[in-house]
Amino acid sequence: MPNKLPEHPSLEYLKKLAKSRLQELRRTDADAKLAAAHLDVAREYGFASWRALKAQIDSRRAKGIASPVMRYLPVADVHRSVAFYRDVLGFEIKHEADGIEAYMGPARIRFGKEGYGPTDWQTPRKPGSAILFMQSDDVAATHAAMRGRGGSPSEIERVNWIKMRMFEIRDPDGNVLWFGQSYHVEQDSPSRRGSQPVGLRQALPELPFDNVTAAVQYYREVLGFKINYQQDDLGVMDRDAITVLLIARTEHHKGIGSCGFYVANADALYNELLAKGAKVLGSPVSRPWGLRDFRVLDLEGNRLTFSQTFE
Repeated sequence: MPNKLPEHPSLEYLKKLAKSRLQELRRTDADAKLAAAHLDVAREYGFASWRALKAQIDSRRAKGIASPVMRYLPVADVHRSVAFYRDVLGFEIKHEADGIEAYMGPARIRFGKEGYGPTDWQTPRKPGSAILFMQSDDVAATHAAMRGRGGSPSEIERVNWIKMRMFEIRDPDGNVLWFGQSYHVEQDSPSRRGSQPVGLRQALPELPFDNVTAAVQYYREVLGFKINYQQDDLGVMDRDAITVLLIARTEHHKGIGSCGFYVANADALYNELLAKGAKVLGSPVSRPWGLRDFRVLDLEGNRLTFSQTFE
């Protein structure tokens, strides 16, 4: 009989388990691949493939609430509400001396026969009268997890006037819960990048070098890139979602190049590169056009600009 997947499974644990399983497989088959170990682990938990196992874990994984919420929520049946908020919405439950609390990240909800709004502690509210808004780290993952647990959230929609993607779900009493995420912090997943049939997806800047091998080493050790591919006259370097091509300087590709990158935290990256000995041309500066940026010269003088957008 297959093992039961835990309520909150860890994909990282299963990956480590697969690596350990690979060592066992190689005792009898020296050519065994990691894919075989993945399949073995997936079948151990009752799944036909590693992809199916991962999809199940992803469907359960609700991202945390990003902004603090505290509400005293009116409900008709506390035990029914506790089951819904725990089993469908993914909240944790604590039994306190003065009542039962559901929590997820900084969000706290107390259940009672009467509830109160966040700024009105004089007027009790009846079950089904509350409207709550919670900001999610990943609204798509939150939506998928609730559906995977049997919930019936509305479709995710863009609410342009507040610049958010949101969905609604109602608890057993009819209280309305909105979960949303700002446009500005959406993850650039492949499905979203591909939503426009002819949309541009990624730039691949080419920077020229007399010594590509030395350049690859510099980008890896100092600038924090990883080697995607390397040969004598080409280095394909990745960092996060960015790829840079380091090419040989020739008659067709000569001189000094430059390129820019958008980053999540300019100051943190500045401190990282400075500590690694990068040639940084001054500390980050906030520009009147809405960017905070700094510049770096690589070992042959190509200029890299790292920019953070203001919220």
